Amino acid sequence: MASDRLDAPALPDFTILKRLARDQLIYLLEQLPGKKDLFIEPELMSPLDRIANVSILKQHDIDKLYKLENKPIYSNSEQLCFLIRPRVKHVKHIANLVNADKKAGLSKKYKIIFSPQKFYACDMILEEEGVFGDVTSDEWPFYLLPLDDDIISMELPEFYRDYFLEGEQRWIGTVARSLNLLNTIFGPMSKVYGIGRCAKMTYEMWKELLEDEEVVQKERKPDLGLVFMIDRDVDYITPMCSQVVYEGLVDDIFRIKCGSVEFGPEVTSSDRSVKILLNSQDKVFGEIRNEHFSNVFSFLSQKARNLQSQYDKRRGMDIKQMKTFVSQELKGLKQEHRMLSLRMESHASIFYVYSLLSLYVLRKPGSFSVWRDCGALRLKRLL
Repeated sequence: MASDRLDAPALPDFTILKRLARDQLIYLLEQLPGKKDLFIEPELMSPLDRIANVSILKQHDIDKLYKLENKPIYSNSEQLCFLIRPRVKHVKHIANLVNADKKAGLSKKYKIIFSPQKFYACDMILEEEGVFGDVTSDEWPFYLLPLDDDIISMELPEFYRDYFLEGEQRWIGTVARSLNLLNTIFGPMSKVYGIGRCAKMTYEMWKELLEDEEVVQKERKPDLGLVFMIDRDVDYITPMCSQVVYEGLVDDIFRIKCGSVEFGPEVTSSDRSVKILLNSQDKVFGEIRNEHFSNVFSFLSQKARNLQSQYDKRRGMDIKQMKTFVSQELKGLKQEHRMLSLRMESHASIFYVYSLLSLYVLRKPGSFSVWRDCGALRLKRLL
C-alpha cells in the first residue's frame, strides 16, 4: 500500500506497463494475418485477462480461445496460435499436435508466442520433434503486471522452485530484463542494494543491459530511485508467520492469485463462484486490507448501516426524485451491497475456520493445515 503521508512522492504511472504489454501482444498476433484460434496456457489466462480481455483479442482476428491442456485439440481454423511459458512439456505437446495434423494430411499455420521469453531448449525440442520448420515463434516480453497503484508482479510462481530448490538459473535473465524495463521507463535508478547470491547475479546481468542505455537516460528525472533485491532464502521465517490482517487471512483461506480472489459457494450463498479484483479501486477493501482482523467486522457493520440509510432515502420521494434515484444511485448501491455481502461472508468463513483451530488447540494441541478444496473449507490434522 502507498504511504498515507501528505509529503509522500507521487506514484509512477504503472498502467504504462499494461499498455506496453497489450500493444506488444497485438503486434505479435497481427504477424499471423487473418482469423486464428488462440490456445492459452492455464497459468497465463489470469495475467492475460488483466492486459487484454476477450473483446480486445476478438478485435484482432482471434476467432476462438481455448485453454491449452495435455490432450488433442479440435479446431477448424487453418491458423493456430499458442501462448505459453517456455516449458518443455508445453513445447512437446504442441510438437505432437503439429505432427498429428501432418499425419492426418492437414495443412495449417502454427505460431508459438513464448512469455516472457523463449529459451534455447524450446527450439531444440521443436527441431528434435521434426516440426521446427512448420512453426514460427516469437517472444512476448510481458515481464511485469501492475496489480495495484503501487504493486507490480512478475507472476512467475515457478521461480522459487526452479532456482532455490532445483538450482536452475534460467529465470535470472528474466528478472534482469524486468528491472531494465523499469529503469528504461521510470529510471534511471540511482542506487541498487542486494542481499544474496541470486540478487548479485541479477544485478550483474542487469548491469550489462544498462551499459547500452546509460548515455540516453542521464538527463531524465527518475520516477523510481532505489532498488532493493533480497533473496528468499535470506528469510524463510517471515512467510511462515501467522497473518492477522484481513488481506493476509483472505490469502491464507481463499488464495489471492494475480491480484484477484475467487469466493466459492460457501461465501456467495449460491451454486457458483465469484472472482473479484483486490486493489485500491475497491474503496471498502482499501480501508480494511491492512486492518487487524478483529476490527474488520465492526467496520463492515457500520458500512452496512450506512448503506441501508442510503436505501431508506427513497421513502417519501416524489416520482421525479425516484426516477433520479433509480437512474443515478440505485445501480451503484446494488453493486456496493453485493461487494459488502461478499466481504461479510468471507469474514464469517475466516472467523469460522480460525475459531475451530483455536477451539481444538485449547482442547488438544496439535498441528493443522487449513486449505480450500473445490470451494469447501476443510481442516486436516497432520498426524
